[in-house]
Amino acid sequence: MQRWIWEQHWAELREIQEQAIAPILAGDTDLIIAAATAGGKTEAAFLPIFSKLLSAENLDATSVQVLYISPLKALINDQHQRLEALGERLEIAVHPWHGDISASRKQRLLKQPSGILLITPEALEAMFILRGHELTKLFGGLRYTVIDELHSFIGTERGQQLRSLLHRLEAVLGRSVARIGLSATLGEMDLAKQYLRDAQVQLILSDATGQELKLQIRGYRKTAPLFLDEQQQEQDGAVDELDIAQHIFKVMRGSKNLIFINRRQEVEKYTDLLSRLCEAQRLPNEFMPHYGSLSKELRQAAEEALKEPNRPANVVCTSTLELGIDIGSVTSIAQIGAPYSVASTRQRLGRSGRQQRDPAILRIYISEPEVTPQTSPEAALHPALVQSIAVVNLLLQGWYEPPQTRRLHLSTLIQQLLSLIAQQGGVRPDYAWKLLCQTGGFDRMDQALYIELLRCLGEQDLIQQTSEGLLLLGLTGERLVNHYSFYTAFKTPEEYRVTTVGKTLGTLPIDYPLMEGMYLIFAGKRWQILAVDRRHRVIDVQRSTAGRVPYFSGTAGLVHDRIRQEMWQIYLDSAIPAFLDSTARDLLSEARRNFRRYGLDQRQLVEAGGDTLIFPWMGSLVMNTLALQLAGLGLKVETGTIGLSVSRTTPQKLLPLLAELAADCPNPLALAATVANKLSEKHDLFLTEPLLCQNYAAGYLDVQKAWNTLRQIVSEPLA
Repeated sequence: MQRWIWEQHWAELREIQEQAIAPILAGDTDLIIAAATAGGKTEAAFLPIFSKLLSAENLDATSVQVLYISPLKALINDQHQRLEALGERLEIAVHPWHGDISASRKQRLLKQPSGILLITPEALEAMFILRGHELTKLFGGLRYTVIDELHSFIGTERGQQLRSLLHRLEAVLGRSVARIGLSATLGEMDLAKQYLRDAQVQLILSDATGQELKLQIRGYRKTAPLFLDEQQQEQDGAVDELDIAQHIFKVMRGSKNLIFINRRQEVEKYTDLLSRLCEAQRLPNEFMPHYGSLSKELRQAAEEALKEPNRPANVVCTSTLELGIDIGSVTSIAQIGAPYSVASTRQRLGRSGRQQRDPAILRIYISEPEVTPQTSPEAALHPALVQSIAVVNLLLQGWYEPPQTRRLHLSTLIQQLLSLIAQQGGVRPDYAWKLLCQTGGFDRMDQALYIELLRCLGEQDLIQQTSEGLLLLGLTGERLVNHYSFYTAFKTPEEYRVTTVGKTLGTLPIDYPLMEGMYLIFAGKRWQILAVDRRHRVIDVQRSTAGRVPYFSGTAGLVHDRIRQEMWQIYLDSAIPAFLDSTARDLLSEARRNFRRYGLDQRQLVEAGGDTLIFPWMGSLVMNTLALQLAGLGLKVETGTIGLSVSRTTPQKLLPLLAELAADCPNPLALAATVANKLSEKHDLFLTEPLLCQNYAAGYLDVQKAWNTLRQIVSEPLA
């Protein structure tokens, strides 16, 4: 190992790599190694792990000794390339395992388990169900579990699934296995420790500083077109969109850059605009799309273009390139539209400036409307611009969102219960309670709620109970478990497959209206639909000169309270951040003037056109809670970016109603009962209404903070 390090021409190990050696070699403690992208986390974990596997007591190992969990198949492929070269030299096998790995390679591992296994949570789930009786043989000598991109799992369905699977694996082995989490810096590392394991977890946090950061927020004004032709504007781009595309083309063409956008249809729109700019100037196209609905081949082509030396490549993407796929170093990062998360912005920024002494470069492009007498007060506050400034301010302060850990994840618990029954052929309900809830990943469940869930699943024939009390799969449960889609804990939408000349380009939502002859912008190119096979869900297309951006469903991420409160401080302040361009400075000054014109420096209620706007300056959970409370009074409420609009009422009429709500802290279950559609996770359709209310209240409401906000609003004078 020392010789290998010397051959890499490393003058020294990084601090986190030095600190990780002793605890990993000891192998008796859980560990989180936290650092920014390209901070050396993988080497910090695997250099001492390889050393440990070379020691004498491991020479006769006949099982997998290291389990590496990744959120992405592409990341497994990258890490396999990085680790295999060293593994071959040390004669330690490194096995990738996911849906694209050949059956013959998997069979070799099953016959002679050894070394390091790189796997996704879904593939591990399949092992439990299909090879439950072989788990001891496969993992009997397991020494370490390494979880990459730990922060991406916490608070998600996949995260709950993984946490449960690791606990179940240790139950099979009858012992604990050292867990090593590799993570970007999180807002509250104590929550990350609790996720990894409730026991004591050691934290190694990189304090590496000093990288130069260059950033700019660029402002643009949306101007109303002289001749309103929405279809032509959609096809050719609005004025502000063209201006943004032209600037990106000017500063990024000829190098390697990532251009992040929050919505998939916007990825298609800007890829098309940028590609046509290349075409207009008779230049090779350097702009490629990358998001989850595109085919694996197209995504890999974009990734390979980024890796290829001396080849200019610009990839327009969603969060798919946010995680640690090795794409080499890019020159800069662009963000079109307001970022909603400080943590994800930091993760994206970590892609830039990875070479020593190179700065990290971030450009944020924000478009705001021209303010006219018809502009709503919320739009006149230019919230996208101010949210972007707030995110950058908090980023520079070193604050990040803490992980969301309040949810019950009843859908994932259903999956894990059915998986456990399939693994063992049947289980006792008290054993399942102890393994999955009392000591396992679903520790927010109480026993009464668990019993209610079992009854619910029994009524729908997902499970049955024998006269001896054993839980078995019902007929519906059997069908679920035996379907290939069962291994994923998250919902996968029904989609059409888009093809051209027999080649798959990707998928489109099944609810998108499609017909022959329609034009489409997809995979960065323009197409005409030749045929729609609704039975087999296939769309055949051919190249065209016209096209329209398809609509993709999906919701934006939750915004944290701290971002909204930082926005309020920005409105109150008078300083102009140095990282704004001239248009962004003008927009900020305009937003602040409007903020004071509406009296929002003194109160949180504003009358506008016979409606009342409420500005709570709180995040998504509080906004949702307040909206439900107001709707419960029979009011018509619409949720905006930063405010709630209550129709046909004045602040004077609304204030007594708010005071009535502020008299008592609301009942979260009663509020959840007023929500028409509470189905959000994969198996929620099997839950009864009371269970859905429990699930929704835990994940989407914050009644205490909403109550505090209401009491603050009613205490303020109206004038």
